[in-house]
Amino acid sequence: MEETKLTVRVPKRTLTVAKQYARRHDTTLTRLITGYLQKIERAEVEEAEGLSPVVQRLRGSLSDNVSEDDYRRYLEEKYLG
Repeated sequence: MEETKLTVRVPKRTLTVAKQYARRHDTTLTRLITGYLQKIERAEVEEAEGLSPVVQRLRGSLSDNVSEDDYRRYLEEKYLG
């Protein structure tokens, strides 16, 4: 992936808190910012695909290893006993 440098201006207090957060979560500001920007990118793609806000929020909440049949079996066991 090609990368580029970005310069931004933020309030000093915001930067201090963000650095502390990054340290506590064993990450970097670059990773935090990149992750947030990628969330925006995914949301834009989902919106362009016409997914409803509810589906957008739920998307990715299940493992890729779970099939629709697995989910149906789970619901049957849960509600039909």
